[in-house]
Amino acid sequence: MSTEDAFKSLSSASEGIGNAEANRRLKHYGANTIQESTNTAPFILFISQFKSPVTILLILAAILSAALGDVTNTHIILAIVLISSLLGFWQERGAADAVKALLKMVQLQTVVLRERQETVIPTQKVVPGDVVRLSAGDIIPGDALLINSNELFVDEAAFTGETFPVEKRCCMVSADTVISQRNNALFMGTHIISGKATALIIKTGKQTEFGKISEHLRLREPETEFERGTRKFGYMLMEITLLLVIIIFGVNVFLHKPVLDSFLFSLALAVGLTPQLLPAIMSVNLAAGAKSMAKKKVIVKRLSSIENFGGMNILCSDKTGTITRGVVELKDAINLSGEQSPKVLQYAWLNASMQKGFSNPIDQAICRAYQSKETNNYELTGEIPYDFIRKRLTVAISDGTLSLMITKGAVKNVLEVCNRVAVADNRIVPIDAYQNQIDQCYRDLSNQGYRTLGLAYKEIENRSLLSKNQEENLVFLGFITLFDPPKENIGATIVKLGQMGVQLKIITGDNALIAQNLAEQLGIAHPRILTGQQMQQMSESALMRQAIRTHIFAEVEPNQKERIINVLKKAGNVVGFMGDGINDAPALHAADVGISVDSAVDVAKQAADIVLLNQDLDVLTDGIVAGRKTFTNTMKYIFMATSANFGNMFSMAGASLFLPFLPLLPKQILLTNLLTDFPEMAIATDRVDDKNIQAPQRWNMAFIRKFMIVFGLLSSVFDYLTFALLLLVLHAKEERFQTGWFIESVVSASLIVLVIRTPSSFIKSLPGKYLTIATACIVVFVLAIPYTFVGEWFGFVKMPPIFYVTILPLIVAYLLCGEFIKRWFYKKASKAMKI
Repeated sequence: MSTEDAFKSLSSASEGIGNAEANRRLKHYGANTIQESTNTAPFILFISQFKSPVTILLILAAILSAALGDVTNTHIILAIVLISSLLGFWQERGAADAVKALLKMVQLQTVVLRERQETVIPTQKVVPGDVVRLSAGDIIPGDALLINSNELFVDEAAFTGETFPVEKRCCMVSADTVISQRNNALFMGTHIISGKATALIIKTGKQTEFGKISEHLRLREPETEFERGTRKFGYMLMEITLLLVIIIFGVNVFLHKPVLDSFLFSLALAVGLTPQLLPAIMSVNLAAGAKSMAKKKVIVKRLSSIENFGGMNILCSDKTGTITRGVVELKDAINLSGEQSPKVLQYAWLNASMQKGFSNPIDQAICRAYQSKETNNYELTGEIPYDFIRKRLTVAISDGTLSLMITKGAVKNVLEVCNRVAVADNRIVPIDAYQNQIDQCYRDLSNQGYRTLGLAYKEIENRSLLSKNQEENLVFLGFITLFDPPKENIGATIVKLGQMGVQLKIITGDNALIAQNLAEQLGIAHPRILTGQQMQQMSESALMRQAIRTHIFAEVEPNQKERIINVLKKAGNVVGFMGDGINDAPALHAADVGISVDSAVDVAKQAADIVLLNQDLDVLTDGIVAGRKTFTNTMKYIFMATSANFGNMFSMAGASLFLPFLPLLPKQILLTNLLTDFPEMAIATDRVDDKNIQAPQRWNMAFIRKFMIVFGLLSSVFDYLTFALLLLVLHAKEERFQTGWFIESVVSASLIVLVIRTPSSFIKSLPGKYLTIATACIVVFVLAIPYTFVGEWFGFVKMPPIFYVTILPLIVAYLLCGEFIKRWFYKKASKAMKI
């Protein structure tokens, strides 16, 4: 299809479409995304609260109970299931809304022509018929046909699996040409490596080739360690719970207890033993953490990455804007003799100001230094954009009488295309005799910590478009030196990261001499510096040993960043990578935590898990603290839920064996589960001890299992003491026994949370305000319920005063034992970790 035919078929034109037409098309085609529509999300989210097989069985059993005449119990059980599900829905819905609002702050943008003017819009609002402007680093927002291009290279690895960049150009291809050979087309899911282009959007969203593949394969993001641990944890609880429920049901039937009651009891027990609100409470904790991190200018794109953020012990980062101030300034424009050269500055300015590729700090610094020196009478006649293979930027310019090719870039790469050099008196001589002088000058400038670029030129005779093979036989003119000093407090920030258990490793393309100078400015004594060339000669095992001890990786090629990340991960580290450039996407994907900034190119921002609104390591340390607090509070619920449920499991199992009646009615078990979970919904606001944020944290299944057994058995011990009190002292019958155990179980389970929520002493680490209030409300409610009409619905009766007098010391003893066992448990765990 020709460009004219494409415009005609889409009722578009080279100047784009109007806003009104764009809005109409957006309604017709839908949002430009391959993700499912969220229009029905609230309803689906609510229905998902009932997806547990145990919950479904419980609802069916309650309906069966109604059919047999026990309508009151049916209503109560269904009401409790509904309330529990509504709480889960409310919490998860709020968390989802919060995350959605945060993601809007870092959404991708696309430059389109609307109303004949360039306009920046969210990528999701791009529609077929839009004309888009693209440059290096941009994500291609849909399947598109090239209108014009210049030295355009595209990374189609995400689409075709081929890692080598593909050159794109305006041309005609046969209609039956395979997708991988359609050189005149751009595809959604790919991004631009170098060059620039204007393209007509043909298809968007699920209609794109990438959208069809995603729809067919139902692509999912890789499972994080936190998600994997949660899934395994859920399976473990489910296996234990179902096994015990089957045993309890069989024993109760064997003891000739009513079959329906025994069945309902077993199902209710399964609900009570399973941390039913775990997904909701985890979502709330993670969303609360994300909002807390947003206040610190840290936006979490993927909630589950918070766990890896808290567990990160190595952070790899580029130096520009993170270690340094990020404001590049021109220091000098000098010739081969090391003297200031107006001609070098002028030619550097012409190269920087005339190029039409992506804006960058170096060119901006050169243009600022040359401001108002003269009027630019030249016009751009050709350009070879910068890429990471050539490491050069070349422009062809003409003022009508003189035509020049000017090249700027890495000194080594510029020298590769030079055969002459400009010396004193404007003489042009062969470069061979001056090679050592050039190398020495470059080393001297680098030793002083300056980023040094080479500049070359040659006169050209024609004004035809440039090609890369014309970059030859240039005259080396001189050096451009730039500086970007370290931030004032960066040394203290690096020390702070170290105190938090995070080792900072700097990855830079600058040479080893500049890296050495930077390390000295940062106060790093005897820094270990590893160059990209040295890395190429190392095996994986050798690099793994060296990488752990290395402070700065210098002269690093783009593809080596990913290798550094991978070897550090193989060594057992949780690795974060902070990048904002075109070539950082693979490393961002490879890292456990991909971190970028809001000003990053699209491909880097899309690949990142976390986006900083401020490119500052101080902001990052604040985010790490917020992430560790979130992880700690999430773990608190898991510790408390597993231990309480495990204890109740043993208590229920034992009681059902020797009691002639059910220890708790099914509806009473459900109410117990609901009331004990309610205060823990406030766990996201709980205080976190300093020791929990001083070191990286990771999911430890063995530790959780031990915690569950130790504190679960402690809970069971006091449950059995309560049984003895009720049966032997108070001679309680069925209703009084059930009421007494309900009160003791809920009150003790709510209060013990305040003790075991922290490894520190309860007095030294007081709970948060909202957790305290929620716990107090539940305790008051439980003590009052036997005296209300609600209590009558649940089969509770008034308890004699002697019960409260005797049960109070028992609960106090439970809390004191919990404090003592906690200290012993963590002390033993600490010794085991040291061993």
